[in-house]
Amino acid sequence: MYNYKAGLWNTSEGIQHPVSHVSGDNCCFVGNTFCLEISNSVFAYLHGEQISQANIYFSNNGGFSFQKFTYERQAELVGSLGGIFFLHALSQVGLLVINNRKGMFAYSDHPLNRSLGLAFDYNETLEVLIPPGQRGLLILWSQNNLFLSLNAGQIVETIQVQKGGQTLHPSIFGANITIHTIAAYENGLAVLTREDHLYYGSLGVLSGSSSIIKFPDQQVWSQGAALMFLNPGKLQILTPLPDAASPVYDFQKCVVNIQATLMDPDLHVEKCKIELMYGNFEGKMYTMDMNSQLEVTAVLIPRPDASLIPQVMVSNPYSLGLKTSIYESDNTYEGNVLYKLYIRLKQQHHWGWFDPNFTSSIKRPTMSTLTVDIANKEISCVDLKPLTALISIGCDREKKLIVQNKISACSAGVLDPRVLQDNYTYVIKKGSYDLGPGRESAKGDLLVSYPFKDFGCPGLVYYETPWKPVIELWHGNEFAELVEAEFVLREVHGLRTFSYALTAKDAGCRSQPQNWSSVLQSALGSGRAPWSRESYVSCHSPSSQTPLRWPDVQYQILGGRTDNRVIFKQWNGIYVFHLSVLDPYYSYCRLETTFSIYVYGAYPLSLFAPGVTIVLLVASMLLAMWLAHILPKLLCAHGGLKIKEAYRELRRRCHGLCHCCRGRQH
Repeated sequence: MYNYKAGLWNTSEGIQHPVSHVSGDNCCFVGNTFCLEISNSVFAYLHGEQISQANIYFSNNGGFSFQKFTYERQAELVGSLGGIFFLHALSQVGLLVINNRKGMFAYSDHPLNRSLGLAFDYNETLEVLIPPGQRGLLILWSQNNLFLSLNAGQIVETIQVQKGGQTLHPSIFGANITIHTIAAYENGLAVLTREDHLYYGSLGVLSGSSSIIKFPDQQVWSQGAALMFLNPGKLQILTPLPDAASPVYDFQKCVVNIQATLMDPDLHVEKCKIELMYGNFEGKMYTMDMNSQLEVTAVLIPRPDASLIPQVMVSNPYSLGLKTSIYESDNTYEGNVLYKLYIRLKQQHHWGWFDPNFTSSIKRPTMSTLTVDIANKEISCVDLKPLTALISIGCDREKKLIVQNKISACSAGVLDPRVLQDNYTYVIKKGSYDLGPGRESAKGDLLVSYPFKDFGCPGLVYYETPWKPVIELWHGNEFAELVEAEFVLREVHGLRTFSYALTAKDAGCRSQPQNWSSVLQSALGSGRAPWSRESYVSCHSPSSQTPLRWPDVQYQILGGRTDNRVIFKQWNGIYVFHLSVLDPYYSYCRLETTFSIYVYGAYPLSLFAPGVTIVLLVASMLLAMWLAHILPKLLCAHGGLKIKEAYRELRRRCHGLCHCCRGRQH
């Protein structure tokens, strides 16, 4: 692998078997982490290997290291491997299956994984080119074949050869064309043939609308010639020029002005009927989290007396749905009509008409590309490329959680903020905390440093009040809403001096609920987060695998449909909680936060059991009543006189002793 920035060759790690091809895609939205993941995803494979036994590798770091990739139904597929691709426009991994001189695409995820794409002729090895833009376009070509798919391989059709709007050949197979190389961009395709002909075509938006035309003859072909689009209107032909005196090559550059060439009257190309096509979303990337929607607009101005049919499409209709409306908004100074196109996008699940056999899983983050174009647009509309936007249906990284802290322990005077800031530490007794499943019990007290910079003053909670934190969802610096979704709490230092108000039965569980013990035990050694939206399983649906066998166990999930709360035991002190939102239908993000509270008002625990204390108290009261009754009688009796005499003698001796001590001091 060559690093052109560093000028170094590096050996890719992890590949243990021979490979012949690599495949990937490029995303050009700079600074976006999601886009970077697309560009860094690479497959390596051996073309022609039997699919059931094929060794496929993938890399998520641009090809520096690979690991083995196993397609879920790989062993069931019959045929040889024609390629494997990240089809980001569909959020699928696509496998090109070759069997009996037919090619078909297989897909990795629901709903497309239930069947193969439509078959097409595969008579010789085809190279697969993915044009930029993540629109779902695939170009499959060889010396004698040229195919195009507008929907990531679900339907593959031939590209026609036309002249003056008339179809000369339904494919290049009968046009006596031998392809040398091709190049493509978002809307255009260039083909250089060994017969020294240059063809250009547009990649349409409707089935059967893609075609190429032959440019006027020029002597541009050579064995090493290559094509490259500089921009939508400029095509560059590079020809290496060998030097007998040096191993270094120079390149001859031939730039073709496509727009000017198309104006040649011999080509009989119709004028573009569109004056302007503009959208406020063009070239942008959006993120749509769960339960959100996106609204964008486009402006269309046709030429006078020309009509147009706008086409609004999403590359992944299994995940993203849309509604559109178009209005005649205004007129230009030249009298042209200005149309405004309004587009509203939401997940298919939230439009109300989705079919589970058609839509992808709402739990799985996906992506889609929005494209606005004109049906049957003339090939001369070179500069009016389709309006596109990349939409990530997944985690909105601007979202964050904040736990309300309206009354803190500092503002109430319970704790001193100056003390907390001065490297404050506190002790947790060994019987009050737990080290977690699979670990030995605590053998000593735990000394904890309080991170005041991270948490500030802890919130104040009275120990006898059932408590549940109030969670705010923020989008950047703006408050969005109060979180009502299901979440869990875990005390960071293992404190277990609290319980929960509800049991599984009280919470209405129909299957055994998850709890921290079971979740942590199953997560040991797995390397994944112990309890999150990915691992959460609701107990409110019946399950044959985990029936409700212990209805009296504590229900440790807060929020959602229940009013479960935390019950604190008789212990004053600081709790540091880690909070995780579990509801997989609330957000694609792993929404988490850590905060602190101070529980107060608990009296020290009694040394005796309550029953023993009551018995001792009653016995003391009875003894006092008996003494009050019996002492007066004893004082009046003969024995009482002796007690009085002994008391007087004791007073006399004490008085003499005190008088003697005063004399010595003087």
